[in-house]
Amino acid sequence: MCPEIGLFCLILAFMMALVQTILPPIGLAFTRFTFLQSLSRPAVFAQCFFVLMSFVTLVSSFVQDDFSVAYIAHNSNTQLPLIYKFCATWGAHEGSLLLWSMILAFWSLAVAVYSKKLPKEASIVVLSILGAISIGFFLLLLQTSNPFLRLLPFSPTDGADLNPLLQDPGFVIHPPCLYMGYVGFAVPFAFAICAMVFKKYSTEWVKWARPWALLAWGFLTIGITLGSWWAYYELGWGGWWFWDPVENASFMPWLIGAALCHALLVSNRNQSFIPWSVLLALSAFILSLIGTFLVRSGVISSVHAFASDPARGSFILCFLAIVIMGSCSLYLGRGLNVKAKPQSSLLSRESMMLLGNIVLFVSTLTVLLGTIYPIFLEVIQQERISVGAPYFNMVFIPLMLPILVLMIFAPHLQWQGNQLSLLWPHIKKLCLILLMLLIAIFFLPQSFTLLSTIGILLGSGVIIGTLYKLMKMAKDQNMFRFPLSRWSMIIAHVGLGVSVLGIALTTSLETEKEINMMPSETVEIQGYQFTFKNEKGVQGSNYEGLQAEFIVRKNSQIVATLFPEKRYFIPRNLPMTETAISPGLLRDFYIALGERSENGNWSVRIYIKPFVRWIWLGGLLVAIGAFFASIDAFRKNQTRL
Repeated sequence: MCPEIGLFCLILAFMMALVQTILPPIGLAFTRFTFLQSLSRPAVFAQCFFVLMSFVTLVSSFVQDDFSVAYIAHNSNTQLPLIYKFCATWGAHEGSLLLWSMILAFWSLAVAVYSKKLPKEASIVVLSILGAISIGFFLLLLQTSNPFLRLLPFSPTDGADLNPLLQDPGFVIHPPCLYMGYVGFAVPFAFAICAMVFKKYSTEWVKWARPWALLAWGFLTIGITLGSWWAYYELGWGGWWFWDPVENASFMPWLIGAALCHALLVSNRNQSFIPWSVLLALSAFILSLIGTFLVRSGVISSVHAFASDPARGSFILCFLAIVIMGSCSLYLGRGLNVKAKPQSSLLSRESMMLLGNIVLFVSTLTVLLGTIYPIFLEVIQQERISVGAPYFNMVFIPLMLPILVLMIFAPHLQWQGNQLSLLWPHIKKLCLILLMLLIAIFFLPQSFTLLSTIGILLGSGVIIGTLYKLMKMAKDQNMFRFPLSRWSMIIAHVGLGVSVLGIALTTSLETEKEINMMPSETVEIQGYQFTFKNEKGVQGSNYEGLQAEFIVRKNSQIVATLFPEKRYFIPRNLPMTETAISPGLLRDFYIALGERSENGNWSVRIYIKPFVRWIWLGGLLVAIGAFFASIDAFRKNQTRL
């Protein structure tokens, strides 16, 4: 397909966003133009169609190797496998921004379809706000980030190739899921703005926004989990989280999103939470935009960041400033004043959720400070510093420990409050189990640091506390008749406990050894014999390299065979390491090749990582819990409306 068709469709999508944003609100404001109100949903459908056609055109141009398009010439190659030509569509700034805009259009379409029973004026305002956000990103695409820009009349015969780090199956699903979460927070943001515009909807908006917040948070959870897994096996350093600024850019809205989902739940019961929920809804989307600025402005250096020119960063910064100042001014000027119920007891579930919300909010601020402080320091003093893992581990982790304690005990509290004398009989068995667990940890043969011991105790405690709650509920009702909302809490809380337990055990028990090895040489680590059997040449569609074969034995029995590679990507003239992993529920064997010396010795990095898979298994369970809760909330809304 002709790239000019894609550009024309992008312009039409921009025009439909203008119609969606401007004309229906005019129809609301002036009775003479009420007919304009009917344009809201058709404009959303048209915008979605045109941006989809623009995206399909770009994909088609990649598949056809149209190197007259600058974006394709810089990010593809004739030798690139077909699947990566498709993924290269979002492999750099321009295409990823087009994907972002298309996903935002899909979210707007979903709201248009599932909001037919909403009051007409609320639906129009929500869709208008989403249209205004689309306008900002369409302008960024058309003014500074045109993915259809031509290299005429002198176009190359071949392309520079996709970044080898991105030539991986994880790149197929990680960015779309991450963007679904990022962009999805625009929907509760729009509902929050609507609630402040029409104060009569100050209580109803909670029910409207909650399923969308849960859905966005679930997608963001999957995106972060996939990103952690991808970094683990692709970057070759054996880690699953680096506190990289771009990792933090997605983690911050995830933290606020977790607080938002719980605040909206409490707001259904206690209206005093509603102003706080509005603030969280605004904050979640603002942090998503801050993440966009960090990734695309060029102010940070990261393996995840897109190289970008100052014009793009300035545009995003101006757009971010407009959103922050506009939404915060509206919040301060028309903040929701709702009639609060009598204050709940300190031993109530809503009080514990409020405490958890505050801890999550403060924790997010610590991550934000550690992420942007080096940027401000460089701008003000022309001094470059790096804030890395030591800061975040020292500040963030202790702040999050109370969250795990709350997750153990809060589900056992009643709404509106408990007396300690009445609560104790319900939790004394749980406390006894946790005490026995703590004693058992000290008698384990392995030695753990204090922080790891706390992590193991609290991670296990969350799992045990949640399952204990499940057994108590099963006494009153057949668990197979539990509503999805109840199962969502159980699955998500167990999932987070599994992740925390995996983090604590992996950090404490992992073994790393970097050695020099020759073919036929054997080294023993933790009772396992690693034999470097041989090496051979390999040839891919756009790379060549060497593949090593390692045999892992224990008690003379082969337990794994691994094939790490050292690849050389010809178009990019770039060497890359391809790790080899033997996965298992209880441990991973992980081998990465370094450099080969003149005498034939290879630098080899070998890891044994117990329970590392639990980190991503837990993340998947958390996402499933969020999706279950979202489905349940959508069902209740359809019944209620």
